[in-house]
Amino acid sequence: MFNLLSRRGTLWPYAPLIIWTLVVLALGTGLGAMDETSRFIGPFLKWLLPNALPETLRTIHSLIRKFAHFAEYSVLALLAWNAFRPFSRPFLLAFLLAVAVAILDEFDQSFNAARTSSAFDVLIDCSGAAITCVILWLLFSRRRSPTSTPRGDQ
Repeated sequence: MFNLLSRRGTLWPYAPLIIWTLVVLALGTGLGAMDETSRFIGPFLKWLLPNALPETLRTIHSLIRKFAHFAEYSVLALLAWNAFRPFSRPFLLAFLLAVAVAILDEFDQSFNAARTSSAFDVLIDCSGAAITCVILWLLFSRRRSPTSTPRGDQ
């Protein structure tokens, strides 16, 4: 019988990862195109910086979009690490999954007229995943390392 609370017994622990992966891939379609995001980012930037030149607003908009790449793959790596914790190398598995999704997303964008495919975006995506995995590894490797005992007077 399936144990619904078992980490390996069901797909339940993988649900957030699967949902977020679908969100990431959906944003890689026309939904995440520059024209679509400019509908809400553009007015916000114009309100925030009313005297800024249009080129400046476009540059800031582009930077926000690149940071979004970094952040969404950082979240993807975090969710993947959480799902893969029962395995021997969850950090590596999380990073490899994020790389695979990044490559698949950019490959899919190469067929979409509303999007542009870029190896630079894959690097941003992978750097978000890598930094998250390194931070997680540092946090959890310190927890597992034996605590040093204070030395007595010698």
